[in-house]
This record gives sequence, C-alpha cells and structure tokens, in this order.
Amino acid sequence: MPLTRPEYRERLIDKKVCDYLKIFGAVNIEGPKWCGKTWTSLNHAESVVYIGNPENNFQNRAMAELNPVLVLDGKFPRLIDEWQEVPELWDAVRFQVDKDGLKGKFILTGSATPQHKGILHSGTGRIGRLKMRTMSLFESGDSSGKISLKEIFYNKIEPVYVEGNTLENLINLTIRGGWPGSLGLDINLSQELSVAYLKNVIEDDMYKLDGIKRDYKKVKLFLKSLARNESTVVSNRTLKNDLMEHEGENIDVNTIADYLNIFNRLFLIEDQPAYSPNIRSSIRVGKSPKRHFIDPSLAIAALGANYNMLYNDLNTFGLLFESLCIRDLKCYAEVDGGKVFHYRDEKGREADAIVELNNGKWGVFEIKLGANQIDDAAKKLLELNKFFIENKKSEPPSVLGVITGIGNMAYTREDGVSVIPITALKN
Repeated sequence: MPLTRPEYRERLIDKKVCDYLKIFGAVNIEGPKWCGKTWTSLNHAESVVYIGNPENNFQNRAMAELNPVLVLDGKFPRLIDEWQEVPELWDAVRFQVDKDGLKGKFILTGSATPQHKGILHSGTGRIGRLKMRTMSLFESGDSSGKISLKEIFYNKIEPVYVEGNTLENLINLTIRGGWPGSLGLDINLSQELSVAYLKNVIEDDMYKLDGIKRDYKKVKLFLKSLARNESTVVSNRTLKNDLMEHEGENIDVNTIADYLNIFNRLFLIEDQPAYSPNIRSSIRVGKSPKRHFIDPSLAIAALGANYNMLYNDLNTFGLLFESLCIRDLKCYAEVDGGKVFHYRDEKGREADAIVELNNGKWGVFEIKLGANQIDDAAKKLLELNKFFIENKKSEPPSVLGVITGIGNMAYTREDGVSVIPITALKN
C-alpha cells in the first residue's frame, strides 16, 4: 500500500505521476521547497529513504555518499527524497533501472537542480522528469472548478454563477499563495511563511547549492527589484537600472545573471516564454520571456507589501493577480501536456497568456482584475484574432478568453469571447 499521509489533499500532478510510473523506470519530481513534492510522492511510494534526515548524524546521506546502492534497497516504487544532496544517486538509479528494465521502480524528489558535475548520464528514456508547482486555486479548494480549461477549446461556456470573487478575497488568496502549509492559516501567519521562505533561500539555500557566499543585502534588494517587475518582460540591464533608481545599488550585469541562474535552479523564479503561432509564420514576434516568481506570494514578500498596501495600489496588485492566474494556467495546462506562453510582436500586439494544448490547439487570453475591463480586453482579443486569421501561415486560435478576478459570472459573449473568473477554473 502507498505511504499516503492521512491529511493528503489530492494534486493534479498525481495522474501524471501514475502515468510516468508506467512509462519510466524512475520518476524525478522537482520543484520549489514546501510545494508538496514529498507528500505527493508518498501517495505513490511503497518505501522511502530521506537523504536529508538528520538522525544518527545524517546516516542516510553518509550511506549514499559511501555507496549509493545502499539506500536503493526497498519495496518499489521506492521514494528517494532530496536526492540532489548526493548527486551520484542519479546514476545509481539509472543503472538499477537499466539492469532489469522494470517500470516504476523509483521516485526521486528534489527542490534544487544540482551541478552536472558527478552525473555521467542524462537518464533519458529511463528517468521521467515532472515539475511540480504550488497549489492552484482548484487544488486548494478556492476554485469551484465549474469551468474546464481543456473543455473551452471545444465548447462554448454556458452561463455559470461564481462565488467568492471579491477584491478582498483575491488579495488574501494571492498573499497566502499556493503553499500547502498555508491552508487554513490566518493571512498574517501565511504571509510570514513566504517571508521565511525568501530568508531561507538567501541565507542558506544559495550557499548550499554552490558553496559561494553572496552579499545578503544585494540579493535581498535584487529580489525586490524582480518583484517590482513581476509579470513583465524585463532585461538584465533594466533590472540593473531599476536597482540604481529605486535602491541606489549598483550591481554588475554578470552578478545579475548569476543570481537569476541560481534562482532558477532553486525553482524560485521561472520564465513565461514568448509564443509564435507557427514555426513557418511570417509574424515577427518578440523572443523575450516574462519573468515570474514561482508563486505570487513570494513577490509580495520580496516587496514587503501587505493587504492594505495592495488594496490601495491596484496597479501593483493587478500584476500580482496576473502572476497568480499564470501559475494556475500552468498547473491546468501542464497536467495534460500543454504549455503557457505570452505573445508580443513588433507592431505592439500582445496577449497576457497563450495556452497551447498537446494536440496543437491554442487559445489567447487576457487577464483582467476588474469586470469593467472585460469589454476592452475582448476588443483587443478580437483584433488580435483577426490578425491571426489574415496571417494565413498560422492556424487561428481555438478560443479567445478573458480571465477575470472580480465578477460573478462565467459565460460566452455574443462576439464569441469567453469570460472566465479565475475562481471557477480547473484543468
């Protein structure tokens, strides 16, 4: 029987883990700390070894360093938690999988991408890789799930009433974030978790990853600069100028590149890549990604913002709300092999999100906090759709949608644009 914890709340990635255990000899589940990787893995594992367990002077880690095979013996699927602390485990798992070709032998979890030094083989064909995120609103129980992202690519939305879309609720959900440990906590306590998360990254995780001591103050200010530019296309030089303008701090662009690299390896931030409708398309599109914190609560923590500050600065909160919606869209799309992009071309045409399904169907979405912005967003989507249709080298989108915050109805407008409150959406 799996080692499922009694309090475990089912996650969207569970189905993907089941599928991968049938396809690969081992599955590597990676993602940010505290997002629930271990509990999800226990939901599928029959035995477990915790490499980071401090008992008996970190005996498990010492055994793995002495001989990785010593910690691989156990009932399958066997969970090896925080394997990256002993990178040699990767090759040991790959070798064990190769010996008999059996599927579903191991589950690996990791909250950081290790250096490639010491790893001889990629594991291609033997170890399947899955990225786990913080909880979407549907997973945390804050979305009714009345509207399926996948289904709207095939059928128009019939009118559905939606509850819970007040500004106050949306701000609280964004501050809380998708951390399983924050569910049920007072909003002030949940915000402390995000603050502690960033503090732990700066003071401990960065050094543990590569052994380099960095300036605590500069890293903290740089995170604040990233948060000021949340949900935007921003270059390293722009970040450098932002730090000079707002903090009076000068950081070399090479140092910025180093920070971004390690934040990506720690799954603290990630890019939302740019989209081109067709590889043969004549459309000249921007190639720069949008950059997001892995969870909007971390951007709020980096800014040092609180509920009142966000309530009184809706321009800033609008960008953070967009980040929350992108997080959820990625959760919903990726579980079925989809991807999420943004769009911007040389004529200034742009869209907040492009969702591409695994069968090639794609949709264009604008993200708007207020219901009073729906008409303008729909007009923009229709103009963009007309352009895509006229550009005959690309297939037109299957759906045009406005994802809203404040508003209590999901429906399809007469012009064909779908209106979807984020608290009604699921995969």
